[in-house]
Amino acid sequence: MAFKRVKLRIKETIITVITEEKFIPVAEKEILYQRHFLENYIENDPLFKLTLKPYIVPYNAPEIVKRMVEESAKAGVGPMACVAGAIAEYTLKAIIRAGAKHVIVDNGGDIAMFINHPVTIGIYTGKNNNIGFKFYPKKSIIGVCTSSATIGHSLSFGKADAAIVISPNVTLADATATALCNSITRKDKKLIENSINSLMMDEIEGMMVFIDDVIGMGGNLPEIINVEFNYDLITRG
Repeated sequence: MAFKRVKLRIKETIITVITEEKFIPVAEKEILYQRHFLENYIENDPLFKLTLKPYIVPYNAPEIVKRMVEESAKAGVGPMACVAGAIAEYTLKAIIRAGAKHVIVDNGGDIAMFINHPVTIGIYTGKNNNIGFKFYPKKSIIGVCTSSATIGHSLSFGKADAAIVISPNVTLADATATALCNSITRKDKKLIENSINSLMMDEIEGMMVFIDDVIGMGGNLPEIINVEFNYDLITRG
């Protein structure tokens, strides 16, 4: 079975999809579909896009909007903190429904996977750490979401080079990674430990934080291995 790696650019969304080629159109269709709901909703409720705090939306809001509100509230952040994870998760689920047995969706470092053979995910912090996770096949979705205060253009109130959260709930993982990164305001092992413990909740499997030469870990993390980075494979704008 041959898998294809394709980078999709749909407006502001830049996603890498790895799966059988026949499922790539499914990914494109789902991204457009979910973006349509989000864009139309934001046009009528612009505060949804701007708020940095948990938010309330009407009962008849689109499913993805309600899902972002629900999961972001658990982490204490605004709904747009998990937009990348939500789109990655919805795209992954659409491809699975279409029949894929192995698929990886990487939305700028927020990754949703359903795999039938081992996969290695490198952790990019902007520094030469050469650390990655080795994931093995399982019957559930795997979410690996990362937030950074030093890489990319996302808003962060912290100083972590990378805050990684692993959960089968990809949207929640993205929101929690944002909250975790926000909380790491200095290089302090005790602060990192307290931040991880305060955000550990149902569905969160593990967390990892990098800030300069300090690493913090919590929960049950996958196998940690040394990796050789191919920077051309990083999904970015």
